Amino acid sequence: MPNSVYKVIELVGSSSVSWEKAAQNAISMASKSLRDLRIAEVCQMDMHITEGEIECYRIKMKVSFKYQD
Repeated sequence: MPNSVYKVIELVGSSSVSWEKAAQNAISMASKSLRDLRIAEVCQMDMHITEGEIECYRIKMKVSFKYQD
């Protein structure tokens, strides 16, 4: 890991099922275009509520990936 450089981006994932699924959705989508994902840090969790029912779970996270030569 010496002399490595990493980029940190922010992602927001959503799911009608759970926060865990929202996080998985974000990572799954990011991994299609980014290589070598390293760390994901959850920054915020919230949900949309409609008429007393949870409509959608959302999770905001910071994700790092290694720059490639």
